[in-house]
Amino acid sequence: MREKILNDLVSAMKAKDKERLSVLRMVKGAMQMEELDKKRNLDDTEVTVLLGKQIKTRKDSITEFEKAGRMDLKEQTESEVKILEEYMPVQMTEEEINKKLDEVFELVKPQSSKDMGKIMKELSSLKGKADMGLVNKLVKERLN
Repeated sequence: MREKILNDLVSAMKAKDKERLSVLRMVKGAMQMEELDKKRNLDDTEVTVLLGKQIKTRKDSITEFEKAGRMDLKEQTESEVKILEEYMPVQMTEEEINKKLDEVFELVKPQSSKDMGKIMKELSSLKGKADMGLVNKLVKERLN
């Protein structure tokens, strides 16, 4: 995935696609920062998590732009999100998440909400494949 992003960056330069180029440069910068911290190249899962963070940040910005009435910035940020989502794997549906939750609850057998950490640790494999906010919400609902 890392290589695909870098290759698409070069393609965007050649095609003079300024918007895609800008977004991919931001992603490349974020990847380089992570790689410096980890002192190695990122694997696909780590790149996917990084892209998820980039998308979440932009979605939060969209909400703020709507509140401020800045529709120009909102539209620009939405198009950035669309570009980033092209690189994300297909997200799990709520039904698929619930099946995974059934398996984890059978394995962990939680007694109370104090077991939330154990459950989320088991579900960490879903990072990048599912909306972790939704996963967290579903786990809390089941524990209560």
